Amino acid sequence: MSEIEKKLPPAAQRALAEAEARRKKAEAEAPLPKELGGRDGPEPVRYGDWEKKGIAVDF
Repeated sequence: MSEIEKKLPPAAQRALAEAEARRKKAEAEAPLPKELGGRDGPEPVRYGDWEKKGIAVDF
């Protein structure tokens, strides 16, 4: 535990420990399969808009 983590309240320390456990569990699980036939380029949901055939739709 780092010096900063030692200064945190017990609830925050528990939350960090739980988050670390979730990260380790997620890493241990099988990776998601690669999408076949998906869109090229950056993930549209991540950037907040979709573009198809030159028409952009912003949600």
